Amino acid sequence: METVRWGILGTARINRKIIPAFQASDLAEVHAVASRSEERARQAAETHGLARHYGSYEALLNDRDIDAIYIPLPNHLHLVWSLKALDAGKHVLCEKPIGMNADEAEQLQKASLAHPGLKVMEAFMYRFHPQWLQTKQWIQEGVIGELRSVHTVISYFKDEPENIRNVPSFGGGGIMDIGCYGASIARFLFDAEPLRVFGAIQFDPRFDVDRLAIATMEFETGLASFTIGTQMARYQRVQIFGTDGRIELVVPVNAPPDEPCRLILQQDMDLTVLDVEVSDQYTEECDAFCSAVLNDTPVPTPLQDAVNNMHVLDRLKQSAETGTWS
Repeated sequence: METVRWGILGTARINRKIIPAFQASDLAEVHAVASRSEERARQAAETHGLARHYGSYEALLNDRDIDAIYIPLPNHLHLVWSLKALDAGKHVLCEKPIGMNADEAEQLQKASLAHPGLKVMEAFMYRFHPQWLQTKQWIQEGVIGELRSVHTVISYFKDEPENIRNVPSFGGGGIMDIGCYGASIARFLFDAEPLRVFGAIQFDPRFDVDRLAIATMEFETGLASFTIGTQMARYQRVQIFGTDGRIELVVPVNAPPDEPCRLILQQDMDLTVLDVEVSDQYTEECDAFCSAVLNDTPVPTPLQDAVNNMHVLDRLKQSAETGTWS
């Protein structure tokens, strides 16, 4: 193969970003889209200029011309359709979080071992953006000294009852939607798993999903925390502190594909503002995954990372229930 031929399961809003980003990759061809509605699938295919569309997910999985599946479905469907895609002989790139809990993540990991020729990865796109590669490089090179603290804040306001983020059975709530970033970012930067986790969670009484959560994670060499909210003013920022300096990411998660991202580096009293090159993090993610498929190399983010991240979220929920460290 010279390119990876993609099928998209579902017509989620994120496809407005994903499909053009994948089409911009020299290593990918977006071949088809599927929906439970033939009409929605047709409209999506026409909008994005796709060759084929299907009125069921099963029909897309049966298309022998498709090599890999991207899954942007609601959280409660991630495991089941990842498993079905593997059984159909397709590589899988599944949106975060990889499942509803660590048990589901481990089920997928176990199933992937029965398909050693297929690649499976959780789609944490932020890790492929140049601003994060630069941040990671600065930390590894000791530019801010020894890493001591990471603090992430991500929030938005959505209180519509029909929004999947407000439906418990769909895996709704802020922890699953954006808390997964807070856990992932801390683990990515410390390059380790937290020794223990403490959290507090506030639930919306109408929807019975978490709308506000604060977590603290203790690592061997420092602490990390995150605050996430689904009924707060829209905001996102990551602050990273070392013994000799700090790094600030102004738009850490929703990096625009057509504008540079800003990094702030402070060393003692010296402040450096770096506008990182324009990059579409979804295209970068697609390139990395396709390279693993085409060259039969490991995916850059193994499933064990997804399993470990879900364990942190599970421990956060357990801590909030018991009022103790987990």
